[in-house]
Amino acid sequence: MVVLVVVTALAALAAPHARTLRGLVSGGLAELPAIGLPGRGPAAGDAGARTAARAVAFALAQRGKPYRWGAEGPHAYDCSGLTWAAWRAAGVTIPRTAADQLADLPRVRGRLQPGDLLIYRSQGPSRRHVAMVAGRGRMVEALGRGVPVRFTSIRDGWLGAVRPGAGR
Repeated sequence: MVVLVVVTALAALAAPHARTLRGLVSGGLAELPAIGLPGRGPAAGDAGARTAARAVAFALAQRGKPYRWGAEGPHAYDCSGLTWAAWRAAGVTIPRTAADQLADLPRVRGRLQPGDLLIYRSQGPSRRHVAMVAGRGRMVEALGRGVPVRFTSIRDGWLGAVRPGAGR
């Protein structure tokens, strides 16, 4: 009886994520996005979550493209050019540079969510680097010269996290 209750509860929690789960069965766990629990973060049907998912999907689709300072795509990106283009593809206008993204977008309160932008200190010309949260513990970024756009673990030490499209 307990097993039936547990299986029923898991099925109810997984139902909104059926498409993602089907993809995992056929494609493995490497691209697993964050799946929120009820009452935490945007609901599966939330327009903000869908918009963020489009931005993340765009950024992930750019993996392997070269880094070029000042580039906004489609053939190469710098860090903020990638995040700017990804959110633009999702229909949201954000500032173009990492420093302006940190200064002008609403700060994240609570847990990081896919689409959030993490701003780091850097040695580059702008002194700032930005990456996009892609799922639990993972981000997509255009790190710098010689490193193509990549999907990697979130590094510690970021200056701030902002959430495009969240309002102030």
